[in-house]
Amino acid sequence: MRDNGHGDRETGTTEFKKPVHVFWHDDGNGFGDEPEEQGAGAVPADRAAAAADGAREREEAAPRKAERAPGHDKPGWDADAPVGRTDAGVKAEARLRRADHQGEWFADDEPDDAPRSASSMDAGEGSGQRFAVPENAEESHENEEESLPVRRVAERPDAGELAGEPPGEPIAAHRKPGREAKGAKKAKEAKEADAKKDLIPIPASLDGFKRKLEEEVGYKTSFDIVLREMTFGDRRVAFFFFNGFAKDTILTEVLKRLTYLQAEDYRTASFHDFFRLYVPAIQVVEEQDWDDMMTNVLSGGTAMFVEGDDKVLLIDAKAFPARNPEEPTLERVVRGARDGFVETMLVNVTLVRRRLRDKQLRYEIMRVGERTQTDICIAYIDDIVDKEMLESMKDKIKQVKVDGLPLADKQLEEATVQRGWNPFPLVRYSERPDTVAVHLMEGNIAIFVDTTPSVMILPTTFFDLLQHAEENRQTPFIGTYLRWVRFFGIIASLFLLPLWFLFTLRPELKPPGLGFIGAQQAGHLPMVAQFILAEVGVDLMRMAAIHTPTPLATAMSLIAAILIGDIAVKTGLFVNEVVLYMAISAIGMFATPSYELGLANRIIRLVLIIAVALFEVPGFVVATTFFFVMLCMQRSFNRPYMWPLVPFDAKGMLGILLRVPVLQNRKRPNYLKAQQRDKMPN
Repeated sequence: MRDNGHGDRETGTTEFKKPVHVFWHDDGNGFGDEPEEQGAGAVPADRAAAAADGAREREEAAPRKAERAPGHDKPGWDADAPVGRTDAGVKAEARLRRADHQGEWFADDEPDDAPRSASSMDAGEGSGQRFAVPENAEESHENEEESLPVRRVAERPDAGELAGEPPGEPIAAHRKPGREAKGAKKAKEAKEADAKKDLIPIPASLDGFKRKLEEEVGYKTSFDIVLREMTFGDRRVAFFFFNGFAKDTILTEVLKRLTYLQAEDYRTASFHDFFRLYVPAIQVVEEQDWDDMMTNVLSGGTAMFVEGDDKVLLIDAKAFPARNPEEPTLERVVRGARDGFVETMLVNVTLVRRRLRDKQLRYEIMRVGERTQTDICIAYIDDIVDKEMLESMKDKIKQVKVDGLPLADKQLEEATVQRGWNPFPLVRYSERPDTVAVHLMEGNIAIFVDTTPSVMILPTTFFDLLQHAEENRQTPFIGTYLRWVRFFGIIASLFLLPLWFLFTLRPELKPPGLGFIGAQQAGHLPMVAQFILAEVGVDLMRMAAIHTPTPLATAMSLIAAILIGDIAVKTGLFVNEVVLYMAISAIGMFATPSYELGLANRIIRLVLIIAVALFEVPGFVVATTFFFVMLCMQRSFNRPYMWPLVPFDAKGMLGILLRVPVLQNRKRPNYLKAQQRDKMPN
């Protein structure tokens, strides 16, 4: 109903020659402020008439509030459930839905003071809510109305009147499709806005760009900083890079492409044109933050600056000093791959991906170190790895706050594992791509650190550190034999010297068949002093072999083996048995696949020797028990270190003692908690 301007009332809708948009602000009493006309032919609204219309419509709608939609009287209907929709409410909601689908405002999505069109006045049934209805919308679409789900119209006391509900009882309904996406978009925009607040802008002028380089990075002071300035048309362009990192062939091609352009191309070219059309490089990204630009250039990239723009183009034209992949010296095999990791992280991850052509293989990059900005890559297979362990590892790395990691992986291990003075390694290191690939398929996580050829594999166990790639390059029987020989050597390196020393001190403990064990003659030095000197001597020879040039290493070995050992025995400083058993223990230590575990076992051997010298049998038993309990209590990233012995796992222990054939090794280890335990595809 509308006032026709002469005091009379007329029913129906008014036809307009042109679209009319009247903005109506609801004041909560069924009528709004004076409408604002837009467009020719807009009908003026009378505030008093509108108030009378609203009151009359609410009176007419009052009897309908108690009405319920069809089906309320059927058995099983909950009388306490929210009131259903009347036919008028369904039709009104259908009109709202059609209006919403055609791009008009929907009440749930607009703010309280959002404008509403005058053509929606008839849709609200006097509720005071004004909704947009297209001019040509049909009055009834029965099929569409019945198929539409119930949706919340508005959060206000009289919103339910649209669907025939009492005030204060909103329709139990779904939100408008896409509202969650809109909320996520707004959150993302807010996050981006916060990030922009922290951005350090890049100067738009070349002179300001050079001054900032002089102040922060030492341009014109450090000889390896290069700023190549050129003018194309009337645009000044500069290339900022470090001399030792830049790949000149790529940058030369970029310069050639820019010199082919005409002057008018540069006058009309925007930064976007430079990015998409004029820079012939494979990897090019835009950057607006000064610190991010500096980190990229310090990592080997090249920044292209175009005067007049507050952003740069980062060109991936890197040429790191690197060596070719070679076989690792600590993990040599008779048969198998000869390539190994190098100091360039990109080469290392490529060697692993060459072996794992799995779309689930993930490489996540992070940076650690305030000054070094060391690149760290976390590698895992997404549908196998334990996600809880993965997130825990990421959190540990993010919490590392240090100046830098110049020693790469070892410093990162100390910062994340935090094992204190525990001598045993809680992560496994490997320089072989095939070894890392095998552990990734088991469910482990591999951490690549730039500038080091070693890769951290975690979590690990004590028995993982005893295995070698050579065992899997042979037949199962030969692999099992090699594994047992290695186990024997490691056990001998731990207990041979302490037990021999104990039998020497307590001859009555020797079995009848081992009566020959013991020192045949005494030396000038006490036995425990001979053991300690022999241990220190072996370490000295090992360090000398590392620091001795390769051509002299053989000569040094002959001197150590023949002259020092023979002369020490002849002069009476050592007895023959000490030299013999010390040599066997050293061989067992060098047979340990993990270099870190070999060093830890040497410390344990020294402690056992001292315990035997002080307390004899009780000292040996107590010290051995103490170290075993300590190992059982250790955990590597919340995984038992002595698995599968403690806790005992029969199948896992069988896999440790035997080199199981590939087709029979169908399950992944329990302690890794892999998402997919079965190795074999369906």
